[in-house]
Amino acid sequence: MFAFFSLLAFVAFMVGTPGPANLIVMLAGVRQGLRHCFGFIFGLIIGKIVLNVFIGFGFGLMLAKAPFWQMVFSYVSAGYMIWLALKSWPSHYTTVGQAEPGADHFRFRNGIFVHPLNPKAWVMSVLAWGKFAPDLGDFSVQLPVVILTFAVCQLGFHSLWCWLGTVMGKSLHNNVALTRAMIIATVIIVVIAVVI
Repeated sequence: MFAFFSLLAFVAFMVGTPGPANLIVMLAGVRQGLRHCFGFIFGLIIGKIVLNVFIGFGFGLMLAKAPFWQMVFSYVSAGYMIWLALKSWPSHYTTVGQAEPGADHFRFRNGIFVHPLNPKAWVMSVLAWGKFAPDLGDFSVQLPVVILTFAVCQLGFHSLWCWLGTVMGKSLHNNVALTRAMIIATVIIVVIAVVI
């Protein structure tokens, strides 16, 4: 039981703290509101499940032994995160939940790729599998416990970050400036994650 609570504390801390995915989901809340972001949030969860399955079956170890592919992966992931943030750049004031005409919303299909292309998500999954999963028992127990722990924490924390974005978007009159500031902050965080 101690092993599970150690894993839970680690996952809750890692999923709940600021990072590219949480900044993007907060931005989605500013732009669309929490109610319209559940598809995006479920896409994030499904993408993380896929990532955890790959790492659980050893793909993370193969990638760790290939520095060139790690570098390629880092740049591709940074490019996707920056593209996802920049595509919501507002040209004029909109209310939360009312996107600009022709704007591409944060949708399920966009959310699926965020965690598999997020270096922070890879680090937290590799650490969860390497440091905490072995104490849970055999692989038939590790796989569902790790996946469900991440999924439950994501549902809670991504929804919280999205709700905070929704509140900020509704409470500040000029949400264009807020949205642009959040996009710039997201891009800076992503660039720093790649450079470090």
